[in-house]
Amino acid sequence: MNSTRREFLRLAGLAAAGPLLARRLWAAGDAKADEAAKAGGTPKARKPNILFFFPDQHRYDWTSMNPALPDMTPNLKKLAARGVHFSNAICPSPLCAPSRACLASGKEYQRCGVKNNGGNYPVDQTTFYSLLKAAGYHTLGCGKFDLAKPSHSWGPDGKQKTKAGPSRLAQWGFTDGIDNAGKMDGWSAHRNGNDGPYFTYLKGKGLVDAYQKNYKLLDHDYEGPAVLSDEAYGDNWIARNGLELVRSVPKGTPWFIQVNFNGPHNPMDITKSMYERWKDAKLPPPVEGDGSDGTARKRRNYAAMIYNIDHWLGVYIDELEKAGQLDNTIIVYCSDHGDMLGDHGMWSKSRPLHPAAAVPMVMAGPGIKGGVSCPNPVETLDLTATFLDYAGVTRPADMDSISMRPFLAGVGKLPRPIVRSALEGWTLVFGGQYKLVSGNLRGKVPKADQAKDLVLYDLKTDPGETADVASRHPDIVELLKPMLSPVGQ
Repeated sequence: MNSTRREFLRLAGLAAAGPLLARRLWAAGDAKADEAAKAGGTPKARKPNILFFFPDQHRYDWTSMNPALPDMTPNLKKLAARGVHFSNAICPSPLCAPSRACLASGKEYQRCGVKNNGGNYPVDQTTFYSLLKAAGYHTLGCGKFDLAKPSHSWGPDGKQKTKAGPSRLAQWGFTDGIDNAGKMDGWSAHRNGNDGPYFTYLKGKGLVDAYQKNYKLLDHDYEGPAVLSDEAYGDNWIARNGLELVRSVPKGTPWFIQVNFNGPHNPMDITKSMYERWKDAKLPPPVEGDGSDGTARKRRNYAAMIYNIDHWLGVYIDELEKAGQLDNTIIVYCSDHGDMLGDHGMWSKSRPLHPAAAVPMVMAGPGIKGGVSCPNPVETLDLTATFLDYAGVTRPADMDSISMRPFLAGVGKLPRPIVRSALEGWTLVFGGQYKLVSGNLRGKVPKADQAKDLVLYDLKTDPGETADVASRHPDIVELLKPMLSPVGQ
C-alpha cells in the first residue's frame, strides 16, 4: 500500500470517530490560538472587523490561482498571498437557500431548516449574525441573502418588512442592511408589481427597459454589448451599498459585513465594458461538454462577472487601508456554491460534482498566516464558528460548525479530515482524493454513472470526475460509507 493510500485510510479512520474527535481538536486548537494571541497575535481587547465577500455561484477553480485560466481575480490572488487559500472548500449544499441557511445557523444541511429554494429560514433559529450583534458588533449586509427566498418581501428599501413588526433583517440579527433579490427573483417580482430595492433604483433612473434587454430571460444568455451602464449594473449597485454601510459604522465599533453579490450567477448579463474586456479571452472548453461558440460565450461572460467582483474586492481593500482599518480587518472571500458551466453537459448547480459543490475560499487578516495554499478539504460551514471565534463569542453547543482559527493561526489542525455536502436525494463525502456519492444520482453525475446509487471518484487521477472507480477500491467505499450519515444520525 503506498503512502498516499495509507494517509487517506488513516484520515478516514479518524473521521469515523465522529464529531467528538473534531470538537476535541477544535477545543485544543482554540486554547493554542489564545496562547498565540497573548504572545503577539490579535489583541483580545480589540475585536477585528470582518469583511465577508459572498458572491453567488462562483466555482472553485475559476480564479487567478488556477494557471490554466486567464488572470480573472488579481485582487483575490494578492489576498491569498497574505493569507490562506483553500483550493478544496466544499459548501454544505450546492443550492442558494440551503447553503446560506447552513452558514447562518452553523448547522449541516439536514439540520438547517431549509431543504431547497422553496423554504424560508426559521425565524426562531439562532444566526451567527445575532450572536455577533449581541457581542457588540455592528452587523451589516447587502445584496442577495436568500434567507426568505419564497416570500418576495424585500420591500422597496430592502428592509424585509413583516406583518409582525420587526423586519426580517432585524430578526436575523442585522444592525442595518439592504436585502435584495437575486437576478431571477428580482425580475419575477418586478413583473408581479413587487419591486425590491434594486428595481426601485432602476425605476428611479428610468432603466427598467435597459435591464430587460440585458436580462434576456428566455435563454439566460447574453450575446453582446449591453444597454445597461456600468453604474447601474446590479453587482456594482450592491458593492456601493456595502461601502456606504461600512462608512456608517460608529467610530470605534467593530463591524461585520456580508456583501452578497448577484454574480456570477446566470443569466450571463454583463455590461459593454465587461464584454469588451473578455470577448477575446481564451478559456478551456467544458469537461465532456459542448464546445460550441454559445458555450464559450457564456463561459467568457461568467469570467467577466468574476473579474468585476474581484475589482470591488480591490476597492474595499483600498478603502480599508485609507481608513486605517485594514490591519484590524479579517477578509474572507467565498461563495454559496459553484456552477457546472457546461461540464458533462450540465449547467448551474445542485450536483455533487466539484464544479457545483466546491467554491473558492480565501481568508486573510490579523492572526492569520500568510502565503498558505491548502489543498486539504474544508467545509465552508466552518466559517460560522470561525467568525464567532475571532469575535470572542462562544460557539453554541448545537452548532455543527467548527472554528478554523487554530489552523489559520498556524497552531492547530483543520477541524475535520472528511467533509460532507448534501441536497435532497444525495449526499457526498470527500477526503481530499476520493469522493463518495450516494443517493438518487439521476441527472446529477456523468451519464455513465446515473443509473447507480453509489459512485466513487478519484480526483487525484481524474479531476474531471469522469469515471466511477468504486469497483476498484471497495475498501475506500467501505471506509467512507459510515460518513454519509450526518452528525447525530
